[in-house]
Amino acid sequence: MQDYLLLMYNDATDQAAAADDSAWQRYFAFLHQSGCFDGGSSIGAGQSFRKSGTAAGSADQLSGFIRVRAEDLLAAQQFLTGNPIYEAGGTVEIRALPRD
Repeated sequence: MQDYLLLMYNDATDQAAAADDSAWQRYFAFLHQSGCFDGGSSIGAGQSFRKSGTAAGSADQLSGFIRVRAEDLLAAQQFLTGNPIYEAGGTVEIRALPRD
């Protein structure tokens, strides 16, 4: 099993649906039942830094993360279903967490 992060962005086309507490409760129940959920959190405001030049990306675009275990990237995509950000038209990026 590989570890993955689901990075949720603050770009849902339906912000009310993305913030629906009951949808999040159902989603987290699904994650817990999968046995592959390893935590997560919302992410507050922040800023990107770079020693010189302009920092890449905007720290304000990320709104939260979820850590899961899956066999591969394709299997990790099953955790998109029911995610309130994803279901509301927002972006969820899936990233592998390699074992270094």
